[in-house]
Formats: sequence, structure tokens, C-alpha cells
Amino acid sequence: MMALDVANMKLTLIICAVIAIIVYLRGLLTLTGTLAAFSLGMLIGIFGGFPWIFILLIFLITSFLSTKYKFSVKEKLGVQEGVKGERRTRNVLATGSVPTTIAVVYGLGMLTEKTAVTLYLTSIGVAASDTLASELGVLSPNTYLITNFKRVKPGTNGGISLYGEFWAFIASIYVAAMGLYILDILQGIGPTLWQFSIITAFGFIGCQIDSLLGATIEKRGLVGKHGVNFISSLATVIIMLVVLWAW
Repeated sequence: MMALDVANMKLTLIICAVIAIIVYLRGLLTLTGTLAAFSLGMLIGIFGGFPWIFILLIFLITSFLSTKYKFSVKEKLGVQEGVKGERRTRNVLATGSVPTTIAVVYGLGMLTEKTAVTLYLTSIGVAASDTLASELGVLSPNTYLITNFKRVKPGTNGGISLYGEFWAFIASIYVAAMGLYILDILQGIGPTLWQFSIITAFGFIGCQIDSLLGATIEKRGLVGKHGVNFISSLATVIIMLVVLWAW
């Protein structure tokens, strides 16, 4: 079990507080969403290390930029997030629960560093891919249901487009590359091309799982949007664990 470092906890507190204040003032999260994000960030920083928070910050910045991009157009289409693009507690918990759990399990000594890093970046990659696919994909008029590829309206649950898929893949590459680079510089993890490749691949695959669940169980009203986000992230990480074990 990793010993809790008081200095790391203080640094984590400062970093999380600054990030929380900024995202709230910028309207990225509601007040309760900000408090939830602060709590998850503290857990990630304490158990994973403060560099892991920087990776979370990458996702927040990516999410903010993609949400605000052509926001007025999204409003006209009725597919915008929240009232002004803000995300709430449910959004935070849906996308943040899995990476936070990975950090805690790693901090308790139940995962090796390489496995924990791979799983953590994959979960962030899924969230980033899904966010960009949703926020940018709705701007494409050529949207198709992932289960039968029939034409549907932008914003339809399970709807995908080439434009959205492109940005989903870019987001997955971005998280894998920047995440591994940050952790290598600050923690010396020594990433490999194989690690980069599977993080990229599964980040993108997780986005497709999200769309598939959206077109099936969400469309039938069995699970809400946030439940789909959580399940897709968790399912991707479990599949990744199996792959790492088998490899």
C-alpha cells in the first residue's frame, strides 16, 4: 500500500482548489458539479499522484473547448449541454467515477503502475472521445444510427457521423499521447508504443460502446445518458483488464 504523502496531499489540495475555482467561474460546471469534481480530483491526486490531475485537466480543457464550440448552433438544434454548456454532478460522477476508482485501487497497492496508468488513461480517453464525438458530431447533418446505419437527426441517442468519429479518434490519440508524456516526464513511467496504441484504440472503442448502448438500452429508457457514460467507461476498462491479463 502506498504511504500517504502529506506534501503531495497539500499540493493536490492547492491544485484541485485552483482548478475548481477556474472551472466554476468559467461556467464549465455547476456549483455541486464543481464540488463533486473537487472531491474526485482530491482522491485521484492523493492515491495516484498530482501528475494524474494534470491529465484530468486535459480532459476538462478539451471538454470546455468542444462544448463552447459553435454553442449558438447547438442551441438552435436543441442539442446543447445544460443551459450554457455547464455540466452537473451526474456528468462528473458518470465520467469521473471509473478513473477515480482506478487511482484509489492503485494507491492501495492492488495494481502495478503500468496497469494502473494504462487503465486510467483509457478511462479518460473514453470520456474525451465521447465528449468530442457528441459535442462536435452533432454539428454534422449526416448522422446515422450505429446499430443499423439509418439516417437520424443529429443528437439522436446512438447516432454517429464521420465527423464525430474523426474527432473521437483524435481525442483518444491526444489523451494517450499527452497523458503518457506527462507521466513519463513527472513520474518516469517509461511508456511504450504498445501502451500508447492500446490506450488510443480502447479510448476510441469505448466511445463506440457508449453509442451502441445509447442506441439500445438508453433508447428503450432502461438507462439514462449518465448511466450509459458510466457503463461504457467501466466496460471498456474491464475489457482492457482482460486484454492485459491475456497478453
